[in-house]
Amino acid sequence: MNADQHKPVLLEEAVSALVVRDNGTYVDGTFGRGGHSRHVLMRLNEQGRLLALDKDPRAIAVGNELAATDGRLSLIQGSFAELEQWIQDWGVDDGLDGILLDLGVSSPQLDDPERGFSFMEDGPLDMRMDPTQGVSAAEWLADAPERDISRVIWEFGEERHARRIARSIVMAREQQPLTRTSQLARLVEDTIGRRERKHPATRCFQAIRIYINNELADLAEGLDAAIRQLRPGGRLVVISFHSLEDRLVKRTMKEAARPGRVRRGLPEHPDLAPTLRLVGKAVRASENEISANPRARSAVMRVAEKLG
Repeated sequence: MNADQHKPVLLEEAVSALVVRDNGTYVDGTFGRGGHSRHVLMRLNEQGRLLALDKDPRAIAVGNELAATDGRLSLIQGSFAELEQWIQDWGVDDGLDGILLDLGVSSPQLDDPERGFSFMEDGPLDMRMDPTQGVSAAEWLADAPERDISRVIWEFGEERHARRIARSIVMAREQQPLTRTSQLARLVEDTIGRRERKHPATRCFQAIRIYINNELADLAEGLDAAIRQLRPGGRLVVISFHSLEDRLVKRTMKEAARPGRVRRGLPEHPDLAPTLRLVGKAVRASENEISANPRARSAVMRVAEKLG
């Protein structure tokens, strides 16, 4: 697969759920390689507009090529956690008709060893969505206390061997720095062995990536901002790929669809109407899609609509 090829998951389902007005204003909060954005643009008329966001500069470069041929598309390099700032800069003051979030890493990011997201091929232990910002996974692992490494691997990877792995990382870095994906993958396998079909480093890599990119905190902020910025009848469509993401999306949508809820952690007000209406049940990829794209197996799509 070419580094810039990507098969968007639940493409038709997501775009059909998202686009409620062909002259509307939409946000693709995770542009990737533009699969969903291109289909959204196909559904819009000349008055429709699409703002696409992505942390990854390579994604933005691909998007700029598309924007050069379609004036309805605007791109910004940044996180959907800062959605309200971006749409203010964009000049939107009357709300959005739809917001799409396709979470996690894209195929081009996973398939490029130089990005450090995958243990399938050796590469630098980076894992940053935006390689120009923040610290890399290697830099963090070089200095983080053992207890912090263990906590991250447990909380974000749900890895029951988190303490053993963290201890092995600290012992190994005393001998030589962990700078390559193959080093970390081999260390995890040597520490806990291979008892499942899934590679033993899968959860560890997932956890470190989520932590390095602040993914769950960004998602919580982005969901709250999306709910505020949708106009009545606007849709929020979120595709998740692992349980931590999906739990957060499900809980946020259900709370907003419940009467009396203001914000998490604040007292309820029984007289307040719900903010969202849940649209259908969770949607998963079909067997045909999974057969064509095995990464679709874990995808879960949830849809909610803003109430007036």
